[in-house]
Amino acid sequence: MNSLSAKNRSQLIKALQKETFDLIVIGGGITGAGVALDAASRGLKTALVEKDDFGAGTSSKSTKLIHGGLRYLKQFEINLVKEVGRERAIVHRLAPHLVVPEKMLLPLVKGGTYGPMATRAGLWVYDVLAGVSGTDKRQMLNRDETLEKEPLLSPEDLLGGGYYAEYRTDDARLTIENIKAASKYGALCINYMKAADFMYTDGKITGLNCTDQLNGDRIQMNCTQVISAAGPWVDTLREKDKSLSGKHLFLSKGVHIVVPHYKLPLQQSIYFDNDDGRMIFAIPRHRVTYIGTTDTPYDGDLNNIPIDLEDVGYLLAATNQMFPDIQLEVEDVESSWAGLRPLIHEEGKSASEMSRRDEIFESESGLVSIAGGKLTGYRKMAERVVDVIVDKLPGGKNLKKNHTQMIPLGSGQLKDQKAVNTYKQELRQHMGSFGLDAYYADYLVANYGKQSNQIVEQMAIESKHSPEAALLVAELTFTMENEMVNTAMDFFNRRTGRLYFNLPSILPNLSLVLDCMTETLGWDTKRRKEEESAVKAAITWISEFQQKQQITS
Repeated sequence: MNSLSAKNRSQLIKALQKETFDLIVIGGGITGAGVALDAASRGLKTALVEKDDFGAGTSSKSTKLIHGGLRYLKQFEINLVKEVGRERAIVHRLAPHLVVPEKMLLPLVKGGTYGPMATRAGLWVYDVLAGVSGTDKRQMLNRDETLEKEPLLSPEDLLGGGYYAEYRTDDARLTIENIKAASKYGALCINYMKAADFMYTDGKITGLNCTDQLNGDRIQMNCTQVISAAGPWVDTLREKDKSLSGKHLFLSKGVHIVVPHYKLPLQQSIYFDNDDGRMIFAIPRHRVTYIGTTDTPYDGDLNNIPIDLEDVGYLLAATNQMFPDIQLEVEDVESSWAGLRPLIHEEGKSASEMSRRDEIFESESGLVSIAGGKLTGYRKMAERVVDVIVDKLPGGKNLKKNHTQMIPLGSGQLKDQKAVNTYKQELRQHMGSFGLDAYYADYLVANYGKQSNQIVEQMAIESKHSPEAALLVAELTFTMENEMVNTAMDFFNRRTGRLYFNLPSILPNLSLVLDCMTETLGWDTKRRKEEESAVKAAITWISEFQQKQQITS
């Protein structure tokens, strides 16, 4: 059984109820996915349950960078910067198609947070801690060199710039590739399965009562150990377990906005200073540029995080100040996302000052929870928390050691950046034979690596459609059969990124996608209409938001 085929969901649910697992992981974000891969690859009988789609929470709403956290040097988070800096190189090696080099330009302006001397020293320390070498090493640029890198910067008050290496990714794709790798090692991972209650024997957790979010069915799962990697919901589960005491989470909201690239035609990624001392990213990506992020306390609904005029206005104002010839307005915002950072509360500190270190909580019932941390450090977070579980298991010392640094993601057939570039050129020629330009090849490789071959093979079968529609159907078929796509939003948002980065492509293709999913997954008329409404609500919110702005102004 292919356990990640949406068509096999009922069989998967039966298997989840039959087994007694060494470990059940709650939460299918990047941390939970990393935990499932680590545990399964060591030999633990592992299951993972996610109440929504894989990566639907924080792990699809980050700045989409595998970066070392330059700003944490200011907070003397030396060990954190060292660890995540070195993890960048490891994750890039594991998925070179998905974690790609991205040079970052840090403009230095009069009166800014970073002066030339401090930047030179900071970037040197950053490179040393992260083990950066070769052409990735930092460069200090003068004013003219900085303007050559990015002409949209204002010459006024510009002193120069720092030029250094980061890595860009798609956080949701990184999450699903970890889920797929865990599945290859035998982990049974399911989305839309909510951990409703814990089951106890003599005060110890021995399983979960779960609710299938797609049909309301209840199931029971048995286990020896449970890890909660539920991100912003970690304290909710600790409270359910009656073990919420001592340290707790502080939730910080981060908002990003997306504008068409022609509205902010950056030549390269910028990490720039705002008046309040926060740093903001502006990152070009194909046909758009995205800007983020905010960092504000949040105590509202965890399942419905609002994007306020204040959030959007903050990012627009900062961008317009850095690029004065580009006066963006609310009407220019094409899409946006808001996520929550589950930080560990520190008394007296603002959201931006709180540490990004992860922390593990253990309860008397046996519930082990992990929170905090950064996307970049997910693999080490998983290693640490699985180590805790292994120590509790009889025979744990006989298990394999952590070796996720050796497990490739996304088929593993592309070994390095050179191989990625070579394959991309081959695929461009192949896509050209269908009449499709280079964008489609680059998009496929960035999302799927060499798994793109399977999509292109399916595309040839869909000859009754136009080339663009054939590609869409082939991609949808691949994700339903291999990535547990159960809803249209799974596909448009977390598997393909269209909701954020190619919004205009959704409505013209919505009926085709719904027809294909209805036929494949056996939806009735009611379910199809619900899916259509959910997609339309997601893509029309921005026009409603703009109307609200006009009313309030």
